[in-house]
Amino acid sequence: MSGWLAIAGLGPGDAALVTPEVTAALAQATDVIGYIPYVARVPRRAGLVLHASDNRVELDRAALALDLAAQGRRVVVVSSGDPGVFAMAAAVFEALEAGPPDRRDLDIRVLPGITAILAASARAGAPLGHDFCAINLSDNLKPWALIEKRLRLAAEADFAMAFYNPRSKARPEGFARALAVLRESCGADRPILFARAVATPEEDLRIVSLGQARPEMADMRTMVILGSSQTRLIPRTGRPILYTPRFAVEGA
Repeated sequence: MSGWLAIAGLGPGDAALVTPEVTAALAQATDVIGYIPYVARVPRRAGLVLHASDNRVELDRAALALDLAAQGRRVVVVSSGDPGVFAMAAAVFEALEAGPPDRRDLDIRVLPGITAILAASARAGAPLGHDFCAINLSDNLKPWALIEKRLRLAAEADFAMAFYNPRSKARPEGFARALAVLRESCGADRPILFARAVATPEEDLRIVSLGQARPEMADMRTMVILGSSQTRLIPRTGRPILYTPRFAVEGA
């Protein structure tokens, strides 16, 4: 039987948010490859081989997936959220481009998933209702100077901004620097959402002003969404609704 490779998104955490397409691919797979906590979310069954590895060996994982698919195995590489958003799809294609030319004819599919950015936005209301951008605040694969440049330009363009990987134990100072840049560029009044562990039992949402935001409000399981100048908060009993209108006024 011919092998294939599916690069799949497991969604933000709740099994109900895994797409039927991904569930079907996992049911047919002979091998599942991914970061340790993501592989742990895949149900065990007879005949399925699990290949869990550390978070900093993406290209090794990608190369293994291509090797196994070339051997006729049915391989699923798993990511949380969507595999094409700061995840394994790009790593697989990077390994494919650098590898043997005959691997390019493998049956390779990317199976989308519900991203953390979409899950967090939905929980809060619709803060991404108009133009927005997503920025990974980790400087593991790009210099801080580039992150700061993108923050300033996104603020100048008045995007709502969603931030992945805001604050790790290894680099806790990065998010503090980002908040300082954003306050300088946007002022202190913008609403900012801290959505931690969305779609899991540990879910916690907090909406404050940018001036009230503190670095310790975020960790690597937190999606942070900063509103644009047009983003609004609707007060009500319980958590307010955060949304950005679908229209924009020139010069606003």
